Amino acid sequence: MKYIVEDILTTICCMVMRLNLDCNGCCRKMRRILLNMKEVESHAMDKQQCKIMVCGRFRPSDVAIKVRKKMNRRVEILEIQEVNEGNEQ
Repeated sequence: MKYIVEDILTTICCMVMRLNLDCNGCCRKMRRILLNMKEVESHAMDKQQCKIMVCGRFRPSDVAIKVRKKMNRRVEILEIQEVNEGNEQ
């Protein structure tokens, strides 16, 4: 078994995703999914531009895959920013 050591605990990621949010039901479902993810610390949703910003201690690909599986919709990662706690950018 191969163990991969990553420095996730000291790195905070902010990721912007594009996801088709047609109706208020889709927005509620997306909000519920994000609130149930332990890795996600905060999120913001823009329904008009179909963008979701997520911040927390996670790997961006893992969050995108979880959202894709639970929403059953195509997820596009637009931007990823990694912020170290020691270096405030």
